[in-house]
Amino acid sequence: MTYSSNATGILLAAGLGTRFDPSGRHNKLLATLPGGTPVVFQSARRLLAVAAEVIAVVRPGAEKLADVLNEAGCNVIFSIDAERGMGATLAAAVRATSEADGWLVALGDMPWIEAATYEAVARRLDEGAGLVAPFYRGTRGHPAGFGMVHREALAALDGDAGARGIFSAHTPFIVDVDDSNVLRDVDLPGDLREA
Repeated sequence: MTYSSNATGILLAAGLGTRFDPSGRHNKLLATLPGGTPVVFQSARRLLAVAAEVIAVVRPGAEKLADVLNEAGCNVIFSIDAERGMGATLAAAVRATSEADGWLVALGDMPWIEAATYEAVARRLDEGAGLVAPFYRGTRGHPAGFGMVHREALAALDGDAGARGIFSAHTPFIVDVDDSNVLRDVDLPGDLREA
């Protein structure tokens, strides 16, 4: 670990991934990258490179996913609210870590974000910014940093909009990055081949 953030990492891994496999039989987070590493394992390791503690949120019944995340080094929580969407999942993680100094929030289906990007966002958060986001060529990406000032708003989130309302109401500290991976996720099987 080159930089260790004071923030708690949150890895959101409770989605259904129905675009990847409409049948629901194959979890995209367990799909393997060209080197054989599961998508979610690499996403977790990238976040763990800057956050000493990472809470990964999965839906009930996702034991295999939880095992992979535990192996990566995450603490896993099962959220019964996952069916209500990303906002509810993020809220569950924040409530479970309410004593945190801040949160560095990443998505389980974004395994290619560079370590330097995680570090840049974490540093701004640790320096006191209340809301931080990386931008690639003017477009906001992930991971997002949230200071303690947003604890109550995060803990009250629900639905599938995630934290968009917080970003609508507050201007983030912008970290310009030369990392297009802040916008790149795994939606379809072909996304894995393009890695």
